[in-house]
Amino acid sequence: MMKKTAIFIALFGLLMLTGCESEAEKVSYNLSQQADNFNVIRQLTVINCIEGDVLFQMTGKMSITADTADNQLEVIVEDEDGSYKKHFIGLSDNVTYVVEDLGGNDVSKYKYTLNYNPKMWIPAEIKTID
Repeated sequence: MMKKTAIFIALFGLLMLTGCESEAEKVSYNLSQQADNFNVIRQLTVINCIEGDVLFQMTGKMSITADTADNQLEVIVEDEDGSYKKHFIGLSDNVTYVVEDLGGNDVSKYKYTLNYNPKMWIPAEIKTID
């Protein structure tokens, strides 16, 4: 009898704790699910923190995962034809990123753009041997 009472109290306690989720936690979870299901238009901006320059921006329906083991972002985007592409963005101690939800803007829900900052590229001259 004592064992059944202890089990009942433990189960009741677990049920009470699961009901304590805040409204913000529920909304955050739902927004993350919507974004991971490619229902949200987002803008990803990668920033060089030393110079304060934007390295590039990406806009579209995308799922973003921070892979801390490989120190990178893994970005999967959905194209207008329903195909998917995966991009990897390397992070370092001087590179950070911002993700914005653009749901209210008048943007194509399928297309994504990737804009590089041209002044961040080092020009290279290729010489060939005759």
